[in-house]
Amino acid sequence: MDNLEYSLHWIDYAIVAAYFVGVIAHGIHVSRKNKSGSDSYFLAGRTLPWYLIGFSLFASNMSGASFVGIMGGAYSDGIVIYNYEWTASLILLISAIFVLPAMLRSKVATIPEFLEARYDMRCRRAFSAFTLLAIMFIDTAAALYAGGLVISQIIGIFELWQAIALLALVAGIYTILGGLSAVVVTDTVQAVILIVASAAIFFIGLDAIGGYEQLFVDVEPRKQNLILPVDDPFLPWTGMLGVLFIGFYYWTFNQFVAQRLLGSKNLEQGRTGASFGGLLKLPNIFLMVMLGLIALKLYPDLPTPDLAFPTLAFDLMPVGVRGLIMAALIAAIMSSLDSALNAAGTLVTLDFVKPARPDLDDQTLVVIGKTATGVAMVIGAIYAPSIAGFDNLFSYLQTSLAYIVPPIVAVYFGGLFIPRLNRTGAFWSIILGLVVGVGLFLTREVFGILENAGLPDVHFTMMAMYIGLAAFTLHFGISLCTAAPKRHHIDEAVYDEEDLERDFRTPISNPPVDHRVLGAVLVVAMVGVIGWLC
Repeated sequence: MDNLEYSLHWIDYAIVAAYFVGVIAHGIHVSRKNKSGSDSYFLAGRTLPWYLIGFSLFASNMSGASFVGIMGGAYSDGIVIYNYEWTASLILLISAIFVLPAMLRSKVATIPEFLEARYDMRCRRAFSAFTLLAIMFIDTAAALYAGGLVISQIIGIFELWQAIALLALVAGIYTILGGLSAVVVTDTVQAVILIVASAAIFFIGLDAIGGYEQLFVDVEPRKQNLILPVDDPFLPWTGMLGVLFIGFYYWTFNQFVAQRLLGSKNLEQGRTGASFGGLLKLPNIFLMVMLGLIALKLYPDLPTPDLAFPTLAFDLMPVGVRGLIMAALIAAIMSSLDSALNAAGTLVTLDFVKPARPDLDDQTLVVIGKTATGVAMVIGAIYAPSIAGFDNLFSYLQTSLAYIVPPIVAVYFGGLFIPRLNRTGAFWSIILGLVVGVGLFLTREVFGILENAGLPDVHFTMMAMYIGLAAFTLHFGISLCTAAPKRHHIDEAVYDEEDLERDFRTPISNPPVDHRVLGAVLVVAMVGVIGWLC
């Protein structure tokens, strides 16, 4: 399939156009309702129920790096890529139990703000600046690139940069107008579209290859295994701890994902929403990973693995439904875009502007946040086409995160469970960890400077583990050599024995869905899926 040909009927174009108009109209509608200030705009007034949180967590992740990237990864490397999915469910469960109580108790509006509550303002601003860069150059740019790639292939009238500009414009408009309230409601609708569309293609695709029993026939054994040997270039089993480091950053300490949890109505709603989001991730073995294998069976010679999903959709689905699938793909991409853009505005406003100018009123803060969102949109759109120079979108994202986020995870988790760790250790662990991590990423992965230096070839997931452990050791060592923090200053930001006692022995009054029951269901389902695949 050297020359791919996609055709859209006018009905398909009408459906796509209706979707674009609908999401912008929703942003305008929410903007007229959002008159209560910055807390309403940035955190939906802290009133999000568990089901909106769960669906929004699911939908915001199903973008370029996931919806397109994971199918492409499965096409090229098999079901081993599902390790990134089931570990996300485990991480959401752990975060719901241990991390969320301290976050909500501290009444923080941003993840970096929690670092100030636990350590000091230096740590907050250091991480916030890093997060802004990651949002623009990793989250936003990658989602725009993935969407632009697919749209430019499907709709021949658009060049890559034009498709990127269109997506950025639409996502920016309704995110700027509506804030987090617009984002989570739109995400919920998009999640339903994604699930239905993927399920339909899965069953039609299975029928096209002759049924499930034909799925693994003539597929190389490596692509059929969830656990791969230590020398595998994609994901060796020894790198699973590194996958957890990356996953904890993405699902727990990444502002554009965690913002949904910070906006929850209360702790119980937040915990239930996180567990529900984890449950929604498990069926991705069918909705995303297996679809990559189906594409491999039907189209073994695609020019790039990232075209697996659009090829399936446009070859298997009839006119009219193709437009719905196109809208679903745009929904997947924009779910991540709106989340990242909203998070960028939140960070600039609440971590830099508000602390420096506490006299500013809420309306001014919202205007500043909207401006920052627009700037982040433009920067991400300008940078996005350059990602075409990398071999693989999914590998680009995971590799870059593996080198730069482990120090952040080490500082957060260390501070959450070990009261003795102090602000000096935290600050220098973040700064030195990021300097070393970014330096190694550029010299090893981008420019290849160290390839011929005689150094061992370390897989990026193992590198994540080494950098994370080194950062924690540095944090611990510096903290022991300097003054201990005053316990009463950090009580709300630490998970201790009282939290454990309250979580597991105190009855929950009138829960929407008991998070402990839902968590148990998630564990059973997760073990069942892993056992089946192994």
